Amino acid sequence: MTKIVKRWQIHPKILPTVDQALKLYDPILRQLLFNRGYATEESAELFLQAKQPTISSETQLTGLNESLKRICAAIEKKEKIIIYGDYDVDGVTATALLVEILQHIGADVQGYIPNRFEEGYGLNNDALLHIKSIGGKLVITVDCGIRSLPEAEYAKSIGLSMIITDHHHPHEELPIAEAIINPKQLADLYPDKDLAGVGLAYKLGCEIIKKTTNYSNLTSSFGLDLVALGTIADLAPLVGENRSLVRKGIQVINQTNRPGLQALINISGLKPGQINSTDVGYVIGPRLNAAGRLESALDSLNLLLTSDMTEAQSLAQKIDNQNRERQQLTRNQQKLAEELIQTQTTSASLLFAAHHDFNPGVIGLVASRLADYHYRPVIIVHQGEFFSRGSCRSIPEYHITDALDSCADLMEHHGGHAAAAGFTIRNERLPDLMDHLQTHAVNQLNGLELRPVLIADMELSLSELHPSILNSINLLQPSGYANPPVCFVTRDLSIKRARSVGRDNSHLRLSLSNEWITYDAIAFGLGDLVDKLPDRIDILYQYEKNIFNGRESLQLNIKDIKASGLVDKY
Repeated sequence: MTKIVKRWQIHPKILPTVDQALKLYDPILRQLLFNRGYATEESAELFLQAKQPTISSETQLTGLNESLKRICAAIEKKEKIIIYGDYDVDGVTATALLVEILQHIGADVQGYIPNRFEEGYGLNNDALLHIKSIGGKLVITVDCGIRSLPEAEYAKSIGLSMIITDHHHPHEELPIAEAIINPKQLADLYPDKDLAGVGLAYKLGCEIIKKTTNYSNLTSSFGLDLVALGTIADLAPLVGENRSLVRKGIQVINQTNRPGLQALINISGLKPGQINSTDVGYVIGPRLNAAGRLESALDSLNLLLTSDMTEAQSLAQKIDNQNRERQQLTRNQQKLAEELIQTQTTSASLLFAAHHDFNPGVIGLVASRLADYHYRPVIIVHQGEFFSRGSCRSIPEYHITDALDSCADLMEHHGGHAAAAGFTIRNERLPDLMDHLQTHAVNQLNGLELRPVLIADMELSLSELHPSILNSINLLQPSGYANPPVCFVTRDLSIKRARSVGRDNSHLRLSLSNEWITYDAIAFGLGDLVDKLPDRIDILYQYEKNIFNGRESLQLNIKDIKASGLVDKY
């Protein structure tokens, strides 16, 4: 199979009425705001300042009051509380946040993260039995549990109380629990449905603090660094309340006193004071995830919770080493997956690969890379002795969790979002599952032109690229899912220099000119184009400041390249 050629789409020019309404801002910022749906001065100012929406009230969260009563009772009775999280960054940060808060007010609390390889995602009976055996009385889930109906019933049968906090989409039937906090459940009045698991944990934690008298020395920014880490890493939409929380959280990260985060920032080569959402998503997040992908996410949890700098440095070094190992393993497993799907044609609606040599810790990363490259839903499955575990990544045209829901009876467990999901299935049922999903994908995607679309904010010449544009770009931070980074298109550039760089020469370093102005550029992942470039090119890119070895420069971070004059369909 070959890589799919991307389509470029440039936002339409700002409407005259909106241009007038936003006249207080400079012309480029007006266009950027219009592209993101802000057409009045009031809405634009609310977005730019990342203000907390005034309509949001924690008391609107269904299950919050019941949760607080049960938690306060557990603290008063000195019951052992277990915070049960997922092994990704969202789950780990949510676990760390509630553990810290409950420890601070004197509760007997302990975090529990399931092992990806031995226990899999979410609640499981063996873990619940273990929690019971160590004296656990109250289990509070974070970032999991909303679809764990049998496990919740089992917890009740062995005498465990349970509060479920989760942001994933629930089934129509909810699990048995003393309280459930999930804004996506029916009749929940909380206006923002897009909080990450750590965002919900933060809401609960703030209310716990308000209910106690021992919180005077906690600052207003307490825990926001964890909220930013988990929200960005989980690809939660960076608009509305998430945007407000993450902007504040990044400020905390840049001034962090948390030993584990200080150690991780240092070993990652980042500079405190200059960390942004991209750094969190592509540098810090993957390292925190690496522990759970290769061994146990408890190392990441302990890193975030430790107050000892020596321990923090040791754990950060271990996690950084695991991240390097994870990168190499992902590359190797991607090659295996490519070999297995080569027999599937470019007309295939869904790509599938299953093998006992796949590592369950990185199959999600492999699926994500293949979905990006081929622009198809991708399922990568690790086949065990009796059960297979699959990781799914999809495209905007195909809701992968809805697809799994359509054949739920075939699987032991499944769950996820529109773009990402996972499942566990008995080996003998795997062929039936794949047949069903292939047919389902054909029916859903038949007749659609499956090509990724890259959206640019506007077209500019190199002469119009002034450093002051960076001020407008920075006002839109934090950028990420639902608030994409600013992208421009510039056409008809000549190539002064081109060379491949990086590991395996996978990246492309360019010097580009319009004959008057010259800019350095980097194109990550496009190193294979170095000998295939035409004389003149059009580029879609991000305009950014590059800091290397203490030197600052402006560069073009290229996302795609096309031959000048090439007509594309929109």
